[in-house]
Amino acid sequence: MKELIAYFAKYLVDDPSQVNVTESSTGESSALVELHVAPSDVGRVIGRGGRVANAMRTLLKVMATRSGKRVNLEIP
Repeated sequence: MKELIAYFAKYLVDDPSQVNVTESSTGESSALVELHVAPSDVGRVIGRGGRVANAMRTLLKVMATRSGKRVNLEIP
């Protein structure tokens, strides 16, 4: 799942080398995916009104549902 988020994020930002995605398990059937980008690219990843971030969250939820998990995406 983290590969999918990294793929999308690298095409959205100006500096793809700064994209870092970590995935950690928060429980038996849940996970947390964190997306770190350069400070100047945070706005591009979040999008106007959070539309881009919400689209990535929706894609993660679809993938997680198919595998029987719950996933949250955070962009600190």
